[in-house]
Amino acid sequence: MTTHSRVKKHAGRVQKAPADKFEQRRAELGEAALTTLATLGYARTSLREIAQNSEFSHGVLHYYFSDKVDLIVCSVKQYKARCVTRYDHAVDTATTYNELMEGFLQSLGDTLQGEGHVHRLWYDLRSQALFEAAFHDDVVQIDKSLEDMIWRIMSRFAELCGQAPGLPPSACYALFDGLFQQALLKHLSGDTKAIADMQADVRQSIERLFAAPAATTAPSSRKRRA
Repeated sequence: MTTHSRVKKHAGRVQKAPADKFEQRRAELGEAALTTLATLGYARTSLREIAQNSEFSHGVLHYYFSDKVDLIVCSVKQYKARCVTRYDHAVDTATTYNELMEGFLQSLGDTLQGEGHVHRLWYDLRSQALFEAAFHDDVVQIDKSLEDMIWRIMSRFAELCGQAPGLPPSACYALFDGLFQQALLKHLSGDTKAIADMQADVRQSIERLFAAPAATTAPSSRKRRA
């Protein structure tokens, strides 16, 4: 079922309940089902299976969601929108190159450590978009929001360093998303060094894109002279 078809189907259901309350309930159910979805993944889920692994009946889920695609997209979009704000906070509060670097690395590490299973669902969804037309528009929208998030971080590094980024937005996103996805696979496979290794790789990548301001490197230079 295409995104357009799902929207039309939901439009009919809104008549049974006020639109704002209907969407609010969808959001609540999508959030509550996120853990189950992340555990089962796309291939092993159906609305009935999700209901069996959650506190909600199959009838309730089927009323608010046309199919599992609709539910998964709703859940992932909400999570990613919330995740983006975490990184925006690091950008907004950082006043120096080092603060931004450490805030970005900490956010990446915390996300991988505490919410790796949810990101696994996102990568599953993005892979399915290569085969399932119903996923395509939503995945492109989510992917663009993540690219914009990375670009805001890179733009802030550029401001703090007085240098232009050495890569365009799409390439920057591909670089850091690739490092995160590799680390996620290692982390979920039990590699205890995955997070630290990812942070080191991200740090090195940023240092290749932006030379640290002189004030940032001065202490180590004085130490070498001593």
